[in-house]
Order: sequence, then structure tokens, then C-alpha cells
Amino acid sequence: MDVTITVAASLLVLVIGALIFVRREGRPSISRDALRLMARPRNDDRGDIMRSSRVHSAATTRLIAGLLRINLLQKLEQAMWQAGIYLPVADILLMMVLMIGAGSAIGGAMWGDPIWSAALGLVMGALPIVYIRIRRKRRLKAFSTQLPFALDLIKSSIEAGHSLLRGFQVVVAEFGDPIGGEFRSVLEQSRLGLPLPRALEEMLSRVPVEDLRLLTVAVRVQSEVGSSLAQIIGRLSEIVRTRQRLAQQIKSLTAQSRMSGMVVGALPIVLLAAFSVIQPSYTHTLFHDPEGQMILKVAAVLDAMAFITIRKLLNVAY
Repeated sequence: MDVTITVAASLLVLVIGALIFVRREGRPSISRDALRLMARPRNDDRGDIMRSSRVHSAATTRLIAGLLRINLLQKLEQAMWQAGIYLPVADILLMMVLMIGAGSAIGGAMWGDPIWSAALGLVMGALPIVYIRIRRKRRLKAFSTQLPFALDLIKSSIEAGHSLLRGFQVVVAEFGDPIGGEFRSVLEQSRLGLPLPRALEEMLSRVPVEDLRLLTVAVRVQSEVGSSLAQIIGRLSEIVRTRQRLAQQIKSLTAQSRMSGMVVGALPIVLLAAFSVIQPSYTHTLFHDPEGQMILKVAAVLDAMAFITIRKLLNVAY
């Protein structure tokens, strides 16, 4: 009964936290997005911060430099913006704390082992980060898919005699999120007085797609030295499509290895669960003997390390 009450209370906390998270998640207005991005200090400003800290001791200066290099909260906020989640970082941190507490309570009620309880709490606390990473990956993939078609539309608009900003307006009118919303932010920033190359760099920080970097460089070069922007964008569209075809070929060639890694990583867990149901005496020592529990923990860590290693080996850079 105590276990049921603890699990029910923990699940209730998770449901309340999830409802708060979903209810508060929303997209702010474009003008506020632009103002926040323009007000945010750039990486170049770190030198000014460090120069102002010379009055402190050398140890304090090194500590400030280390904190500036880590800056986990800013990285988390940047990942949220890249995932299209426009929430304060404090909300995500609160959600993580609630899930860590709920997971630890559930683990303590089910197993009574502090190590397993802490492990379950950490796993559940990392779920918001996993959710942000998944949404970020899907959003960047959708942006990359829309980009070559948007470039063709911009090229056609420029060849028809319109300006580059007018081409961006056509993209906003014809495409939905994510590319339509991002180009809308660029237009709003340009109306607020931000130079167009700087606005594109800000968009690149929100959507770190390598193909978009090529467009940013092309616009900056054209604004400084002058050139045929329509031809550059047309060539850029061909390059983006070639890169995407190459990525699909790499994904096809590594599909078997990726599936093998998933099978190898999941096979011990599936077999252990099957033997626990079919013949519980086979796994009784692992779950109830202290040495068996230690072996099980080591095996879980090694299995996770093997799965991560296989994923890293198959992550081909091109």
C-alpha cells in the first residue's frame, strides 16, 4: 500500500508539472523575439567582461573565465530556442527537479536501493533534455528540407527584379514553420534597424544548419563587394540538394550497422526480462544477491557505454 501511494503521488507531481509545461509553452511575438535576440550579448562581449574583472585576483578571474566558458544555462536556453520551445529556463529546471524527485521516490518505493533510486531519478530528470534534443533535431531537419525550395523562390524573386528582402517576404508568405517563422524574424529585425547580414547570423544561431551558413556568407560577401546574388543563391540551392542527397546515401549505407547496434544494445535487456518471466529462478541471484546486483549494475553501465560508442562510430561527418 505504501508503494502504491508513493508511486501515485509521484505520478501526480509529474502530471501537474507536465500540464504546467504544456500550458505555458507558446511562441512569443516576433518583435519580442527580435528584441530579445538583439539585446543578448554576443560572444565578442566576453572580452569586455574579462577586462572589467582585472581588479579581482587571478583566481577569481580564472573562475569567472571558467563559468563563462561553461555557461550551461545559456546553452540550455539556446537549445530550447533551436527546438522552438519559447519558455523561461527556470521552467525547464523546475520540471527537471520535480522529475528527479518523483523518480527517486518511485525507485525508493519499488527497490529500496539508493543507487537504483538515484539512477531512476537522474534518468527521469534527463527526460526534458531528451525531449528538447528530439524537438531540436526534428525542427532542424524540417528546416533543412525546406531550405532548397526557399532558395529557389528567393532566386526567382531576385531575377524578377525584386530585392532580397522582398524575396524573404515571399518565403514567409509561402512557407510555414520553421523556415517561415525564422525568415519572419529576420524581416522584423531588419525593420528594427539590424543590418541584414547580422540578422542572418542571428538566425544561424537559432537554426545552426550548415547549409544556412552558406547563405549567410553569400549575403555578407554580396553586401561588401557586390556580385550577382541570384546566381549565387541558385548555385547554393544546387549545393544544398547535393549535400542532402549525400546525407541520404550515408544514412542508407549505415542503416544495417545502426540496426545492429540497436539490437545488440537491447538484446541483454530483452533476454533478462524474458527469463524473469519464463523462469524466475534463473535471474533470482541477479536481483536478490548483493554480488548479483553488483554484476547487474556493471552490466547496465557497460551496455549503455557500448550503445553510445556504436552511435558515435556511425555518426559520419561529411
